[in-house]
Amino acid sequence: MPFALSHSSCENRPMQDALPKTERLRERNRRQTLQRIAEVGIELFLAKGYDATTLDEIAAAAGISRRTFFYYFRSKDDILLAHLAGYADALRGTILESASAGEPIDVMRDALVKLSARFESPRTIAIVRVIRETRTLHASRQARQLQLEQVACDALRELWPAKERRDRLRLVAMASMALMRLVVDAWIEQDGKRPLAKDIQKAFRDLRAEI
Repeated sequence: MPFALSHSSCENRPMQDALPKTERLRERNRRQTLQRIAEVGIELFLAKGYDATTLDEIAAAAGISRRTFFYYFRSKDDILLAHLAGYADALRGTILESASAGEPIDVMRDALVKLSARFESPRTIAIVRVIRETRTLHASRQARQLQLEQVACDALRELWPAKERRDRLRLVAMASMALMRLVVDAWIEQDGKRPLAKDIQKAFRDLRAEI
């Protein structure tokens, strides 16, 4: 015969097929539990304040033990950071999707305008305020800002791979992310009363005027 399965191979195949399904189910359950803990933690922070919320309260509200909490998060700080975890991936994807906008500065403007929709809610404003008022997150916030600059830089370099543009693209990424941070700071101070997208567009126009 050119090809045949032995009896033992046929017996083992159902077990092999079942293993990936089990792993996928386990991973889905883990992801759902992590998300539940993060959401519960955020709601408690908003209702009681970050400092007044205890790990035991978060664990009880999420229906898990304190020990299980530490399987998913090292501290309360990590819950706040988890809220922003997907932003880097979203930033990269949106930059690549905005490639038709024109020059790198235009691509960054369009990408950040699209991402601004994530901030357009009173709940997000409240969460960002909690994050910014948490002293223990100061170093983490700075590290995250640097990470976002690097993500933006790498995405721009993917669109414009010429070596002679590498340093200029880094400058565009750094300036754009710094601009975004300043705009969001001002927008939050105004309680989000103005459309964030318009503020971003104006800031980029001002930046262009000064270059």
